This record gives sequence, structure tokens and C-alpha cells, in this order.
Amino acid sequence: MAHLSILGTGNMGQAIAAVAGNGGHTVQLLGENDTATQISGDVVVLAVPYPAVSDVIAQRGESLAGKIVVDITNPLNFETFDSLVVAADSSAAAEIAAALPQSRVLKAFNTTFAGTLAAGTVGPLTTTVLIAGDDADAKSALAGILTSGGLNAIDAGALKRARELEALGFLQLTLAANEKVSWTGGFGVIA
Repeated sequence: MAHLSILGTGNMGQAIAAVAGNGGHTVQLLGENDTATQISGDVVVLAVPYPAVSDVIAQRGESLAGKIVVDITNPLNFETFDSLVVAADSSAAAEIAAALPQSRVLKAFNTTFAGTLAAGTVGPLTTTVLIAGDDADAKSALAGILTSGGLNAIDAGALKRARELEALGFLQLTLAANEKVSWTGGFGVIA
């Protein structure tokens, strides 16, 4: 079984913790006031808003070396809610990977809402988490955690695919914010 450390205790952090727990994995859930607590997981999920990522890396970057680091962020402009704030040829995950060269960075969870993770379904479909990354073993480890917790996982390709996942996540967020889809709904995948 895997041991995860989830940085962020909001809806997404709690939903990811529940999925991992359902699969028999152990979870360390750390909030913003737990900065003195040592990260103990081999898989570390950054379940924080994109603007908080740079602070997390500044505070905890050295302790993330050698670990699988999962970026769940959608780097959108939170003031206007109308664009992504990373360069068109980049992604939040690429920025994180550049800042953490000794970590195995993955992009995942950003195209699912907490409600669909917790329920395990999107409408009649099993919730599917798309995973992008350059390390096949890291992707396989995360996929195993997800499938043991009752979800589906799809390898979405190399980390450069994070840009498309972030665009898809942005679209889903704007649809929900404009009440076109429910926060307990979203995109489903039939594979």
C-alpha cells in the first residue's frame, strides 16, 4: 500500500484522501498551519490553489526531492475567471517540475470536481482521473491508488499534456461557475 501526504485540507484534499483511504492506503493530510510537520508520504498531492504553489515549494521544496508530486491545480486568473495565467506553451505542472527537478511531477485531478471524486461517479459513469507525466512508474503508482479506491485512471501522456488538461479543467470550472454544469457533475470518460 502507498502512503500519501496531501498538502491542503479543502474539498479536493479531503476527497482525494477518502479515495486513497477506500483503497487501503494511508494518508497524511496537512493544512496551511502544519508547515512544521514533516512530509511522510512517498506520494505528495499539492491540493492547494495555484497561487499558493510557489509558497509551498519555497517552504517544502527540499523535502519533496525523490517523491512523486501530484499537481492538481488549474492556473486560472481568479480575479477575472476568464483565462489561464501560465504561458501558452507551458503549464502549472511544467513550472512545478522545473522548480522541483528531483521530484517526479504528475498532473492529475484537475479535470474532476471534489463531488465526483467523493461520489466515485460522474452521472452514470465511474469517475475517471486523467494523469500526465514523464515518469511511467510514478503514473502507474498513482493509477494503482486510484483504481484501488474505486475510480478509473487514464494515462493522458507526457507532462506536456498538462497544458491540455489545464485547459479542460478551466473549461469545466467556467461552465460550473456559470451554472451550465453542476459542481457535482462534470466531464465523464467512456473508455
